[in-house]
Amino acid sequence: MSTSYHKKIIYSGTGRRKTSVARVNLTPGSGKLIINGFPGEYYLQFSPNYLRISCLPLQILGLDKEYDIYVKTEGGGLTGQADAIKLGLARALCNINPNNRMMLKSEGLLRRDSRNKERKKYGLRKARKAPQYSKR
Repeated sequence: MSTSYHKKIIYSGTGRRKTSVARVNLTPGSGKLIINGFPGEYYLQFSPNYLRISCLPLQILGLDKEYDIYVKTEGGGLTGQADAIKLGLARALCNINPNNRMMLKSEGLLRRDSRNKERKKYGLRKARKAPQYSKR
Protein backbone atom coordinates (compact mmCIF):
# COMPACT_ATOMS: atom_id res chain seq x y z
CA MET A 1 0.00 0.00 0.00
CA SER A 2 1.55 3.30 -1.05
CA THR A 3 0.54 6.68 0.22
CA SER A 4 1.50 9.84 -1.53
CA TYR A 5 1.64 13.05 0.40
CA HIS A 6 1.33 16.27 -1.54
CA LYS A 7 3.79 18.73 -0.15
CA LYS A 8 2.17 22.14 0.15
CA ILE A 9 4.49 25.02 -0.57
CA ILE A 10 4.83 27.07 2.60
CA TYR A 11 6.32 30.54 2.82
CA SER A 12 6.99 31.97 6.26
CA GLY A 13 7.86 35.27 7.89
CA THR A 14 8.17 36.57 11.45
CA GLY A 15 6.84 39.91 12.59
CA ARG A 16 7.27 41.73 15.90
CA ARG A 17 5.69 44.81 17.49
CA LYS A 18 6.10 45.89 21.14
CA THR A 19 5.93 42.54 22.98
CA SER A 20 3.95 40.71 20.27
CA VAL A 21 5.47 38.07 18.02
CA ALA A 22 3.67 36.61 14.99
CA ARG A 23 4.90 33.66 12.95
CA VAL A 24 3.10 33.76 9.61
CA ASN A 25 2.86 30.84 7.16
CA LEU A 26 1.45 31.29 3.65
CA THR A 27 0.13 28.46 1.52
CA PRO A 28 -1.58 28.71 -1.87
CA GLY A 29 -5.32 28.70 -1.23
CA SER A 30 -8.53 30.69 -1.16
CA GLY A 31 -7.66 33.60 1.13
CA LYS A 32 -8.66 32.41 4.60
CA LEU A 33 -6.99 33.81 7.72
CA ILE A 34 -6.43 31.49 10.70
CA ILE A 35 -4.89 32.97 13.88
CA ASN A 36 -3.97 30.60 16.73
CA GLY A 37 -6.46 28.04 15.40
CA PHE A 38 -9.39 30.48 15.23
CA PRO A 39 -10.83 32.26 12.18
CA GLY A 40 -9.15 35.65 11.80
CA GLU A 41 -12.38 37.65 12.15
CA TYR A 42 -13.22 35.90 15.41
CA TYR A 43 -9.72 36.26 16.89
CA LEU A 44 -9.50 39.95 15.99
CA GLN A 45 -13.00 40.49 17.48
CA PHE A 46 -14.59 41.33 14.12
CA SER A 47 -12.73 44.66 14.08
CA PRO A 48 -12.56 45.89 10.47
CA ASN A 49 -9.52 48.02 11.36
CA TYR A 50 -7.48 45.07 12.74
CA LEU A 51 -8.49 42.88 9.79
CA ARG A 52 -7.52 45.61 7.29
CA ILE A 53 -4.15 46.17 9.00
CA SER A 54 -3.37 42.44 9.13
CA CYS A 55 -4.07 41.79 5.44
CA LEU A 56 -2.73 45.10 4.07
CA PRO A 57 0.34 43.60 2.29
CA LEU A 58 -1.88 41.18 0.32
CA GLN A 59 -4.30 43.96 -0.65
CA ILE A 60 -1.48 46.21 -1.89
CA LEU A 61 -0.11 43.42 -4.10
CA GLY A 62 -3.62 42.38 -5.21
CA LEU A 63 -3.22 38.82 -3.90
CA ASP A 64 -6.26 38.87 -1.55
CA LYS A 65 -7.69 35.46 -2.54
CA GLU A 66 -4.44 33.74 -3.59
CA TYR A 67 -3.04 32.51 -0.28
CA ASP A 68 -4.26 31.03 3.00
CA ILE A 69 -2.64 32.68 6.03
CA TYR A 70 -1.86 30.64 9.13
CA VAL A 71 -0.59 32.67 12.08
CA LYS A 72 0.79 31.69 15.49
CA THR A 73 0.93 34.82 17.62
CA GLU A 74 1.64 35.54 21.26
CA GLY A 75 2.30 38.44 23.61
CA GLY A 76 0.96 41.97 23.72
CA GLY A 77 -2.55 43.04 22.76
CA LEU A 78 -4.58 42.94 19.59
CA THR A 79 -3.06 46.12 18.13
CA GLY A 80 0.50 44.85 18.56
CA GLN A 81 -0.45 41.42 17.23
CA ALA A 82 -2.19 42.90 14.16
CA ASP A 83 0.91 44.97 13.36
CA ALA A 84 3.16 41.95 13.94
CA ILE A 85 1.00 39.90 11.54
CA LYS A 86 1.29 42.69 8.94
CA LEU A 87 5.11 42.66 9.12
CA GLY A 88 5.33 38.84 9.10
CA LEU A 89 3.00 38.68 6.10
CA ALA A 90 5.04 41.28 4.21
CA ARG A 91 8.25 39.33 4.88
CA ALA A 92 6.63 36.07 3.75
CA LEU A 93 5.49 37.75 0.52
CA CYS A 94 9.09 38.86 -0.10
CA ASN A 95 10.15 35.20 0.18
CA ILE A 96 7.60 34.27 -2.49
CA ASN A 97 8.76 36.81 -5.06
CA PRO A 98 11.67 39.25 -4.57
CA ASN A 99 9.90 41.67 -6.94
CA ASN A 100 7.23 42.18 -4.24
CA ARG A 101 9.87 43.75 -2.02
CA MET A 102 10.04 47.07 -3.88
CA MET A 103 6.30 47.73 -3.67
CA LEU A 104 6.03 46.68 0.00
CA LYS A 105 9.09 48.71 0.95
CA SER A 106 7.75 51.86 -0.70
CA GLU A 107 4.54 51.47 1.35
CA GLY A 108 6.63 51.13 4.55
CA LEU A 109 5.40 47.62 5.32
CA LEU A 110 8.86 46.10 5.80
CA ARG A 111 9.83 48.54 8.56
CA ARG A 112 9.84 47.15 12.10
CA ASP A 113 8.13 49.58 14.50
CA SER A 114 10.71 49.67 17.30
CA ARG A 115 8.68 51.70 19.81
CA ASN A 116 8.44 49.91 23.16
CA LYS A 117 7.18 50.82 26.61
CA GLU A 118 9.77 52.80 28.54
CA ARG A 119 10.93 51.26 31.82
CA LYS A 120 9.85 52.65 35.17
CA LYS A 121 12.51 54.64 37.04
CA TYR A 122 12.96 54.61 40.82
CA GLY A 123 11.53 57.60 42.66
CA LEU A 124 8.85 58.02 39.98
CA ARG A 125 5.34 56.61 39.67
CA LYS A 126 5.76 55.56 36.03
CA ALA A 127 8.55 56.05 33.48
CA ARG A 128 8.33 59.85 33.71
CA LYS A 129 5.44 60.70 36.05
CA ALA A 130 6.75 62.21 39.28
CA PRO A 131 4.91 62.14 42.62
CA GLN A 132 2.82 65.24 43.35
CA TYR A 133 4.91 68.16 44.51
CA SER A 134 3.86 69.87 47.73
CA LYS A 135 5.39 73.25 48.50
CA ARG A 136 4.41 73.22 52.23
